[in-house]
Amino acid sequence: MTSHVISGLEARLALAEAVAREAGEVALDYFRKRETLVIETKRDPQDVVSIADREVENLIRARFHQAYPGDGVLGEEYGLEHGSSGFTWVVDPIDGTSPFVNGMPNWCVSIGLLHGDVPVLGVISAPCHGELYAAASGMGATLNGKTLTLDPSRNIRNAVTGIGANNYVSPAFVGKMVESLLDAGGNFIRNGSGALMLAYVAAGRLVGYYEPYMHAWDCMAGYCLVKEAGGWYHPFPTQGERLTKGAPVLAAAPGAIEDLRSIAGL
Repeated sequence: MTSHVISGLEARLALAEAVAREAGEVALDYFRKRETLVIETKRDPQDVVSIADREVENLIRARFHQAYPGDGVLGEEYGLEHGSSGFTWVVDPIDGTSPFVNGMPNWCVSIGLLHGDVPVLGVISAPCHGELYAAASGMGATLNGKTLTLDPSRNIRNAVTGIGANNYVSPAFVGKMVESLLDAGGNFIRNGSGALMLAYVAAGRLVGYYEPYMHAWDCMAGYCLVKEAGGWYHPFPTQGERLTKGAPVLAAAPGAIEDLRSIAGL
């Protein structure tokens, strides 16, 4: 990667951290008054959206448009705006809307950045936990400024794996996925936010994360975090319109890669 890309990345990382903090504060304010929010359902009664999601995404888009008008932006609520710079921000204003509206702290603001087709930056703010995860290509990953480095001795049998599921995936498939993980000696959690569970993989709290169908805005930031902490991820199709479609998502610490690839069939 050329030096001008790296220099562009450093400035974008600083901006993304500032925007994630600001957006996280706005989202946290909504969270504290969530009983006043109007909640709408999407295609599935379990899939909800609130005014908070839209307000936070609008804020994030405005900050990036102002600083980098040539950058593209893909957000969960307002879709894809193409750019001319080769950079595309990939944003989930509130990942974990269901925990959010139900008063649970497992939600986050997720800001990723693609350069070409590769996730090169990831910032995840978890305001209820006072945590900011940040990474950029070749610069490592941090949690509240402390460097994250994965422990190679951790595997699915001595650590916990995160899993995700939604109504794009059949109950039988989810059941088989859980059964395969348990059969292999593993155990799992699901906290309602795929982006936050990917951040937990980068932090070494989870040894891996698997979701059979997930969108780019849920995983791009987390993918960069995991890679920069020393982990691995299954590539997400980012070319053209495929960026806006769902795909399998798998990220793992070094000691869990083979087991989880086998369980996921990837």
